[in-house]
Amino acid sequence: MTSATVIDHSDALGELASALHSAPALALDTEFMRERTYRAELCLVQVANDRGAWCIDPIALQGLGAFAALLAQAPTMKVLHAARQDLEVLAAVAGPLQNVFDTQVAASLAGYPAQVGYADLVQRLLGVELAKGQTRTDWSRRPLTDAQVDYALDDVRYLLPLRDLLSEQIEKLGRNAWLAEELQALIDPAQLVVDPQRAWLRLKGMQGLDEGRMQLLRSLAAWREQRAIDRNRPRGWILDDNLLKDIVFRVPRTMEQLASLAGITEGLVNHSGEELLSQVQKAGIAEPPPPLPRREKPDPAFVALMRRLTECAQAVAKDMNIAPEVLATRRDIEALARGETQCGLRSGWRDAVIGEKLAALL
Repeated sequence: MTSATVIDHSDALGELASALHSAPALALDTEFMRERTYRAELCLVQVANDRGAWCIDPIALQGLGAFAALLAQAPTMKVLHAARQDLEVLAAVAGPLQNVFDTQVAASLAGYPAQVGYADLVQRLLGVELAKGQTRTDWSRRPLTDAQVDYALDDVRYLLPLRDLLSEQIEKLGRNAWLAEELQALIDPAQLVVDPQRAWLRLKGMQGLDEGRMQLLRSLAAWREQRAIDRNRPRGWILDDNLLKDIVFRVPRTMEQLASLAGITEGLVNHSGEELLSQVQKAGIAEPPPPLPRREKPDPAFVALMRRLTECAQAVAKDMNIAPEVLATRRDIEALARGETQCGLRSGWRDAVIGEKLAALL
């Protein structure tokens, strides 16, 4: 096996991939940049097993080459922490990963805080305090310093021991089936990409709109998402969230009305104004548009029901020594209270643990 810590030549990468080919488990982490792009730009891949830890430099290598094929192997367990973004980044170069173990997910089911950080978990379970000096590093710059490399390697050095300890705790708690279900959902390929036609779901505070404005919201969000994908630019650079909402609320029909919106730039009006107004026209909103929904006072009966359901969920979570938001999020409780049939609390392990109890209160 190569002794180099940083793998930046194809021969060394091939040698490392060959040496790790039969490893039952690999610790993985990535460093990436996406401040100026839609797609994350992979800058570094860290990998470790019980024999060592390495940094793979995809910038110098122009890709992951043989290592990508290793990641695609289903029998090899890939151990990560807070894996969702890493899986998204790696899927672009190696395809969707299978057989993934997320130490943050496992920790949440073992009774640790819902979003426990890697350094915190290492300190809690292994008694090791990790350095924090490189948290704001620009990982796209070369050459990497020794401090950067050591910091990056720390992100994978302790993942396999964490996996082992958490697996023991999950086993003792009888929650293996819970963990398997959560990890299977994590690697769902549909979760790794944003469908432009569903991009509107990312926008908050848009409930109660009339059908015409809802159509405009969906079409504008899809237009923005597809434009961001095609140009590989952050969606906020294409059209800011607040400006998108303002177009939906105010329904501009002329270039003058569009240009009068707060925060809109002359460049956006000149280059994309006609396309934005076309989306408005296609929505078929009446003139004048229907009034915007008024903020209604909460229904006292619904508030009382939410309180009862939440108190029940918190009591169950306390008995199980698990964070309440791991067991039942407020959004899921609200969906259940409204009678939604596709509620996350009425499927999988949560249905048996808490869903049936909450449904009985209805």
